[in-house]
Amino acid sequence: MSDIILSPMLTEKSNSLTEQFNKYVFKVNLNANKLQIKKALEKRFDVKITKISTILVKGKSKNTTVKSGGHVIRTSGYRESWKKAIISLNEGDKINLIEGEF
Repeated sequence: MSDIILSPMLTEKSNSLTEQFNKYVFKVNLNANKLQIKKALEKRFDVKITKISTILVKGKSKNTTVKSGGHVIRTSGYRESWKKAIISLNEGDKINLIEGEF
């Protein structure tokens, strides 16, 4: 179960979601489905989840330039794709990510 939830996403936007709507954002395993995510989070934090939204973030292309000797070598590739889960909690439930509960 611990390989399903990779890390919490602590950004300005996710903090705003938490304060206004009691929603939390996590980076999750690319192959995990909503039921697996729900079970893992409820077990880990002892909370009741009402809704889960998942978003697949596609990897962007990345170009790099390397100087080797007198030559310039250009390479291109892609960053990895990843999945984001936005969860809504029952009223009164809370997850304290900032103080290291994760």
